[in-house]
Amino acid sequence: MDFKHRLKQRRTELSMTQTELAQKTGVTLRTIQYYENGDRSPANIEIAQKLAVALDTNVEYLLGSGGKLVVMAHEQGGAKAAKDVDELVSEVQGLFAGGRLDDEAMDGVMEALFTAYMMAKKKNRKYTPKKYRKDKPEEPKA
Repeated sequence: MDFKHRLKQRRTELSMTQTELAQKTGVTLRTIQYYENGDRSPANIEIAQKLAVALDTNVEYLLGSGGKLVVMAHEQGGAKAAKDVDELVSEVQGLFAGGRLDDEAMDGVMEALFTAYMMAKKKNRKYTPKKYRKDKPEEPKA
């Protein structure tokens, strides 16, 4: 089960409307609809935490371990990083679909891959021309 299904299931278990959930979390009704349709997912962990609190659950349940990493990647590296990590998570989950790893070990693998991806992204940033960098260019050394 993925984020959109968990969100909707938990909301209906609590007999909560989409409007009520939107009001409790401070996001728009349309955003909740996008989440439940699978068109979007939370852009940052804070929104996911607000959803989890409103639904009396935790972020790990709502997003799943892979979903949490995707949200973290979006926060740290933008939409491209989120897309890359989502693809990476999907491939790794497919690799271990036979059930050879328990959940804790799978979470460890995912965290390690996420860390490696973010380190590589940071290292490769030096090859991006300064005019395209989102961060401030380094000051020239005197």
